[in-house]
Amino acid sequence: MRAGVGTGTDAETLYGRLRAYEGRAAVTEGAGKDLVNEPMIRHWCEAVGDANPAYRGPDAVAPPTMLQAWTMGGLSGHSGRTAAQDELFELLDGAGFTSVVATDCEQEYLRPLRPGDRITFDTVIESVSERKNTKLGTGYFVTTRMDVRADGRLAGTHRFRILKYAPAVRKAKGKRPRPVINRDNAGFWDGVAAHRLLIQRCEGCGTLRFPWLPGCVACGSLEWDTVEASGAGTVFSYVVMHHPPFPAFDPPYAVGLIELAEGVRIVSNVVGVPYDKVRVGMPVEVEFLRVDEEWELPVFRGAQAHLGGGGS
Repeated sequence: MRAGVGTGTDAETLYGRLRAYEGRAAVTEGAGKDLVNEPMIRHWCEAVGDANPAYRGPDAVAPPTMLQAWTMGGLSGHSGRTAAQDELFELLDGAGFTSVVATDCEQEYLRPLRPGDRITFDTVIESVSERKNTKLGTGYFVTTRMDVRADGRLAGTHRFRILKYAPAVRKAKGKRPRPVINRDNAGFWDGVAAHRLLIQRCEGCGTLRFPWLPGCVACGSLEWDTVEASGAGTVFSYVVMHHPPFPAFDPPYAVGLIELAEGVRIVSNVVGVPYDKVRVGMPVEVEFLRVDEEWELPVFRGAQAHLGGGGS
């Protein structure tokens, strides 16, 4: 029996060793590789479709959700890393908890970041949970907290939580996970059931929006109607999913951010072409895939004529 995956004394001993890492520094005196700057803000806003005027012009601030972006080390990594987090993960790997999945993050914003700010940060291993049983398998949640400073002043905190787990044994392929349907998005799924891809349209300013929201992010109006999308679009970006394995899915498969002809974007599977032939800019058309006896899902079929295109 692998230590930690069993029960009783072994698990208790392992948990005691894991908790010894709580409060230890993972990064000390880390430094952002670039000052807060307008080009990175522009790229971020273009990627997420955020046209807020507060992020442009001489008095611009950075979108608060970019907090972690200024701390990323890129391919060359960061100085200031300690051995603590690597040791913790090695301990979990050695106990059989070899898989990892990010579960959530929390951010707190204390002051806006502006172009020219110099970013520094410290990261601490904040907590290691008791052993938990999840649908993915049994494991431990590890939470790190990053304190981000701008020119020496605390600007925000970023908590990041992952699950290190031993995968559960899968005996049979399960059903595809169902979406959460509520009063804000029920109309979209009613449209899907009728093989119509519906986009919200603000009655105040005419702005189209997707995903569905209760109010307009452009003018704040709560009044809206819908327009039916043509179904034509292009692959704006994509990823190929390999891990972790999950019931009802057969990796590898492509997940695309599809820019519809109407200008809004939707995330869905790209089908009809091999996963390694999906390309940015590839034309796609919506189709409705029945995934079980009660539910259909909009997916996007790639154009075979574009399989010979260049890289993404």
